Amino acid sequence: MSDLVLGPNSTAQWHTLVRDAEQAAGCALAEELESYLVFLLMRFVAKPEMAHSVLALEYLAGQASGGGLRHERLRDVGDKCLLYSGLFPQRARRRRVRLSYYVDLGRGAYHALAQNTAHQHADTYEALAEGFVNLMDVLQIMRRLRGGEAPLDPIAALELLRDTGSAGARRMLREVTDAEPFEAPSDARH
Repeated sequence: MSDLVLGPNSTAQWHTLVRDAEQAAGCALAEELESYLVFLLMRFVAKPEMAHSVLALEYLAGQASGGGLRHERLRDVGDKCLLYSGLFPQRARRRRVRLSYYVDLGRGAYHALAQNTAHQHADTYEALAEGFVNLMDVLQIMRRLRGGEAPLDPIAALELLRDTGSAGARRMLREVTDAEPFEAPSDARH
């Protein structure tokens, strides 16, 4: 991938970055999800206030709201969780939560939106909930392609793999060890 991404406009540039990251991640997002991710990145690129969000409270406020406000709040929670888990995974450690907290909260927000079958984009939100981990993996690869270093340390990658099945986390672990993670028996004693 080149260091400078050129295109006729910012949308084309974001599409190029997302496609490069998809290729590097070894996954192909559905066109609908790829486009959603591009427009999500464009929407939040100039919103530094996002860093001050308390997502659990925003999620509860969204669930308690009605109509368009509910939709907007829950969409924003899902979107922020996707961005945090993909582009800013170190935020989880600073907040003393596992990265899968953002995955679960974001999936929950998108699932809640998908349950509103009257909404014209219910299928899109269901696809976002189901594809959340792949989208996060693409964002983590995008971050890595631009910055060079792995977005997760080995312990965080192992936790993410065990909690979500993330292919990106598995790849990061393979870079630091030849060992294959396994599940401990549920009756294991310490």
